[in-house]
Amino acid sequence: MKQLLSLSLFTFLFVSLLSANNFQEGEKIFNTKCSTCHAGHIPADKLKENFFEKENKLLNLKAPSVNMLAYTIMDSPKHIGDPNDPEMQQMEVEEYLKDSLYDPKPENSICDDNFAKYYDIKKSMKGEVSLEEITALSYYFMTYKKEWLKAHPKKKRILSESYKEKDLLRDAIKENKRIIIEASSSTCHFCKKMKKEVLDIKNIQEKTNKDFIFIEVDIDKIKLPFSLNKAFKGITPTFFFLSQEGKLLNQYPGSWNSRDWQLLLKENRIKNRSK
Repeated sequence: MKQLLSLSLFTFLFVSLLSANNFQEGEKIFNTKCSTCHAGHIPADKLKENFFEKENKLLNLKAPSVNMLAYTIMDSPKHIGDPNDPEMQQMEVEEYLKDSLYDPKPENSICDDNFAKYYDIKKSMKGEVSLEEITALSYYFMTYKKEWLKAHPKKKRILSESYKEKDLLRDAIKENKRIIIEASSSTCHFCKKMKKEVLDIKNIQEKTNKDFIFIEVDIDKIKLPFSLNKAFKGITPTFFFLSQEGKLLNQYPGSWNSRDWQLLLKENRIKNRSK
């Protein structure tokens, strides 16, 4: 039994290492052989402005950016393969990339027509990109979103007037996280101080977002969700820790330093989550 567990663990670690190496290799190939035509990561709001408001005159893209390629291959309506069968999907993505690189034809493109009309016609890269490099590129695009989010964790959300409590709870359950609500004010000195010295620090953001959905509420503009006004003492910042069902677990008024904030996170995280 121990040998079986050891073998399973070894296999898991080997596959994880292989995937990581393939992503890094694919990234290297993209940067050396594809980036002359394809731009790096461009935020979604900037892409929308470029194509839908400025008719591509803002960025003048002649080919999709790397995140557009990854989205098109994995998440668009024309995505390649079945995500429930990753092994087969990887083979299909690899075959698609081979056809796209070796014999590019506009009629076989899966890019959105609203964007594709601005792109240049690609030349064949047969002889320039090997089959082994195409395999690495397939891993790169398939895992791009996951690796990007890992390297660029989401910052805290700013609650809008159109929020729905059920959507916040749905996300908490889906991500298996608890919720932090920060009651803040644009005129609060200690809110700004803690934001600068603690909450905006990358490793603190990573630790916070690992176990919690963090939502900032400007109490001068928006009412606190989940009936938290009943518990709120009027001190900003105040941090409310909620269960996945929206039940208030703890509240902590005032500003906190980095060490104490991490202790609060540890105290309120779901106990059975992996460290």
